[in-house]
Amino acid sequence: MNWDWSAVSDFMPYFWDGLLVTLQALVLGSVISFAVGLVWALLMRVPTRWVRWPVGVVTEFIRNTPLLVQLFFLFYVLPEWGVTFSALTTGVFAIGLHYSTYTMQVYRAGIEAVPVGQWEAATALNLPLRRTWSAVILPQAIRRVVPALGNYVISMLKDTPLLMAITVLEMLGEARLFAQQTFQFTEPLTVIGVAFIVVSYLASLLLRSLERRLVHRHP
Repeated sequence: MNWDWSAVSDFMPYFWDGLLVTLQALVLGSVISFAVGLVWALLMRVPTRWVRWPVGVVTEFIRNTPLLVQLFFLFYVLPEWGVTFSALTTGVFAIGLHYSTYTMQVYRAGIEAVPVGQWEAATALNLPLRRTWSAVILPQAIRRVVPALGNYVISMLKDTPLLMAITVLEMLGEARLFAQQTFQFTEPLTVIGVAFIVVSYLASLLLRSLERRLVHRHP
């Protein structure tokens, strides 16, 4: 095997384009998964079972269906019903929705870990329910679950290559396109592999820093 540095140089414009798309999908998908997952978790605590039961069915269905199947359904089936989005928008929404069913469980564990005394103190202070959640419960719950949420960010990063199946040219898609045009596979795929390791490591450092700040701010 001969390593060709000129192929690496030629691939770099493709790489930067793919990296930008990968980071867009990761950041936006994470925002959706965190926000929707929190909504799922709160809905599962509603006393009415007519709310909890549909939410439970929907989230179980999403969690137990492969992400690739969901991508194909959203990208190829919804247009038949007149609902059409760009490939990247579809991919971001699919990743965010899929992982929201996992972050829901993380949030639920964090909420349940808040000491009962905190609920009792809020009640004793006669705080409104909304204020109890926003000022007392959720800050403590989220602080506890930052490491677990961070693990799902890394998992989402590793799943972004699936977007290639619906024509999104993220890092692996760009590497494949370059390889098909030049018949050089080793260099672009190696660069992509190293890039995933570096991005994952930097993301883990960022999450650890955030975790330390939260712990220091709220001992």
